[in-house]
Amino acid sequence: MASGEKNLTEGPLARQILVFSLPLVCSNLLQALFNMSDIAVVGRFAGSQALGSVGSTTIFVTLMTGFLIGLGGGVNVLVARFYGAEQPRDVEKSVHSSLLVCIAAGILLLVIGVAFSPALMRLLGTKPDLIDGAILYLRIYFLGMPAMAIYNFGNGVFSAVGNTRKPLVYLTIAGILNIILNLFFVIVCRMSVAGVALASILTQYLSAFLILRALTRVEGCYGLRREKLHLDPAMTRSILGLGVPAGCQNAIFALANLFIQASINTFDTVVVRGNSAAANADPLVYDVMAAFYTACASFMSQNFGAGKRARVKRSYFISLGYSFGIGAVMGLSLVFFGQTFLALFTTEQAVADAGMQRLVIMGLCYPISAFMDCTIAASRGLGRTIVPTFIVIMGSCVFRVVWVYTVFAYFGTLQSLYLLFVCSWTVTAIAEIIYFVRIYKQQMSIYDKAA
Repeated sequence: MASGEKNLTEGPLARQILVFSLPLVCSNLLQALFNMSDIAVVGRFAGSQALGSVGSTTIFVTLMTGFLIGLGGGVNVLVARFYGAEQPRDVEKSVHSSLLVCIAAGILLLVIGVAFSPALMRLLGTKPDLIDGAILYLRIYFLGMPAMAIYNFGNGVFSAVGNTRKPLVYLTIAGILNIILNLFFVIVCRMSVAGVALASILTQYLSAFLILRALTRVEGCYGLRREKLHLDPAMTRSILGLGVPAGCQNAIFALANLFIQASINTFDTVVVRGNSAAANADPLVYDVMAAFYTACASFMSQNFGAGKRARVKRSYFISLGYSFGIGAVMGLSLVFFGQTFLALFTTEQAVADAGMQRLVIMGLCYPISAFMDCTIAASRGLGRTIVPTFIVIMGSCVFRVVWVYTVFAYFGTLQSLYLLFVCSWTVTAIAEIIYFVRIYKQQMSIYDKAA
């Protein structure tokens, strides 16, 4: 086994999952912090209007990037299953087909983002004083979509074989450069919104280059070879079957949040800016918790492929425990130290006070999302993505829209709006757990018949 690879089918699970996840936690935490640096730099050095412009794009950025992250998650599950089953030929075909699929997806999102940014921001009801800056930021940012697709592909492949350290190293290099470029473009070049967007895409292409180069140097079955790049029909269908629903699941959350953002935009500018500042906590917490969802899918997929029934079940519960715990710790930290956190993005006390309304409610509720997201990852690890995605559509999209037009429409308060998050997580989690129990029994019956 090559350096950095890990056999996820043998050894003490609790320790293995933790060791596997820690580099992912660091990677995701760094990714969130580096993304936050865009807003922090413009908020501190370019003014509250620039902060509002960049903050107004968060939902659309999350929608597009969430799709690519989900697609990379599909790559992870497929490669991990073949790797655990010791089928090197299928690993090879899945890796090369996945790269082409991800590049195509990145180019498609680039075209959509650049062409429809004005319409999207108007649809959201963006304030007139913020919309020009928001459109400029989106159009530049979306030029980096192919690079982001490539990085998530590479991250999925390395995670599938148990190597979570290489992506961490490359992300750290790119992230540090991103902060330096943010400060240079905004403070020295006075580029404001355009500067942070340009810094983002330059570092995205750097991380894509680094991870592609690493894969071309791998000697094992998951190494990239130019002459082997082609779309295998069966493998492409499997990639799309796993990755597209997972990507849509991530995008659906952002789509539902469009209605939430539109509702927030009905309040005054101080509330809108406070919400934009406080919303930076969401990716910070979600992305760290997501490290354990990736671990859950990877461990369950490898062990499912290897026929290790007991480890499949334990992988789910251990990953769920870790993700709930880290969500609780981070959430409570934001409740108690929220003012310090918000000071990173604004110097206006009124804006910070408005942001605290969101941080208190969300900080207490983040751990609940673990039951939903970890169970979805577990179903994906067993090869099921369509039904979990449908459940998410109903529980985290339709439910939220209905809430906005009923509960929020009746009360009209920020608190009534923010509470929809935990309510939708709870409803969706219950449905996802019921489905997971059912398909777990079905999939495990394969081993019973084989015995």
